[in-house]
Amino acid sequence: MTKIICGVDVSSEKLDARIGHDGPSMSVECSEEGVSALGAFCKNHGVELVVMEATGGYEKLPFALLWGQGLPCAIVNPRSVRNFAKGMGFLEKTDRIDAGIIAWFGEAKRLVAQEPASDAQKRLRALVTRLRQLTELRTGQTNQRRLLSEAEVQASIDELVAFINRQIRSCEKAIVALLDSDPLWRVLDKTFRSVKGVAGRTVARLMAELPEIGTIPNKAITKLAGLAPIANDSGKRKGKRPVRGGRTHVRSILFTVAEVVRRYVPEFAALHRRLNDAGKLKKVIRVALARKLLVWLNAKARDARKEFACAT
Repeated sequence: MTKIICGVDVSSEKLDARIGHDGPSMSVECSEEGVSALGAFCKNHGVELVVMEATGGYEKLPFALLWGQGLPCAIVNPRSVRNFAKGMGFLEKTDRIDAGIIAWFGEAKRLVAQEPASDAQKRLRALVTRLRQLTELRTGQTNQRRLLSEAEVQASIDELVAFINRQIRSCEKAIVALLDSDPLWRVLDKTFRSVKGVAGRTVARLMAELPEIGTIPNKAITKLAGLAPIANDSGKRKGKRPVRGGRTHVRSILFTVAEVVRRYVPEFAALHRRLNDAGKLKKVIRVALARKLLVWLNAKARDARKEFACAT
């Protein structure tokens, strides 16, 4: 049975909503009062699912508030929606049209609601993001220092780097405490660390940015991370199968950690040697190692979750 879907085009200042691809519409401010009015609009029309695009973080407020009003929501990739619109012959673009296209896309894809993250999950994600930002900032400042010879400027950079280091240590302590506060996270932390080469930062990144790990099949988890080969065949032609999309930060950490793991785990070393002997490109080998690591961790997390569920 087709759901009644409301599509919402989100911007920094307003929300444009439409029931279905050509139904009633409304526009409100992107504020608590505006979202409250939007919720009433949806309930009056019997909406079963609200779909909105990811819009640089502006979607977080309506997503959380609508869920708080008892309205299930889902967030979709704006590029997918735009490609869908072009495929359906909609070259024109207005906020009202976009809202209808979003609703239509949700109907065609048979989207289901995405449960909002817990407060602990939000905090972990924020801490991990901040830790990554601080690490990148420290690297940038350190690289700049090597290009300078003036003692005064070097001292200024040293002072800033020392401050950043204190911030990094503070973030790391907060992340450790947060992971230790949740029984399931403690189990997953121990499980991931059982793989030699997987350290604390990797665990934190996976828990924060890939919370689905251990709950979905291997093919789905590799696609989420952008490590699944995309078929590119037509007739007798067998094209190259590239990887693209997915969660960039998860993929980048897996690339790095897989190189470390292969030094200690024979299975990974054998895979690297076999692909290298076959003349595969370095990038292909990196992707294969990262994908194998993710599949391995996903299987371990799945077993750990089952054991935890049985124990509790």
